[in-house]
Amino acid sequence: MNYFIGITPPDDCKEKIEVFRDRWSSNALNDVVEPHITVKAQGGLYGDLQWLEEVRQTCSSIQTFSLTLSVPGSFGSEVAFLSVETGKVIDLHRRLVNVISPSQELVDRYFEMDKYHPHLTLGQIYWGLNETEILEMEQLAMNELAPYPTFNVHFVRVYKEVEPNRYVPFADIPLGAKS
Repeated sequence: MNYFIGITPPDDCKEKIEVFRDRWSSNALNDVVEPHITVKAQGGLYGDLQWLEEVRQTCSSIQTFSLTLSVPGSFGSEVAFLSVETGKVIDLHRRLVNVISPSQELVDRYFEMDKYHPHLTLGQIYWGLNETEILEMEQLAMNELAPYPTFNVHFVRVYKEVEPNRYVPFADIPLGAKS
């Protein structure tokens, strides 16, 4: 059983992104998982859930924060995404990786710690798009998803894989109070 931890945008923003993703009939990403920003990938999040209480404790010590989705970007011609503006997401990521303590091999496999680049994926080759569609998606997102929203992050969401390549919300874990 695989799990990962993410931040979900508000429902209106999430719906706008889902509609945008669905414009490409080959884009299977909406069938895999709802729009989110991954803050802790699968590495070290095992089915025994022993990590869950440590994640709850870590999140309770992190104050709510503001996050802004920003200009589209891409990882080469493989992935189109919206950027994320806030160092708080990187801090949250590092704290979760440290408390879960995955092996270095898993940190490397899932692009964590120094390789972590917070983003919200719009589409990728792995989920059915081709290189031309990735470029087109990145360009169209510039105008069609602007203005980019800013929202407050009050919780993180744990996602659970319920069948191969299908993740659903499992638990929402609140962050500590705003100062």
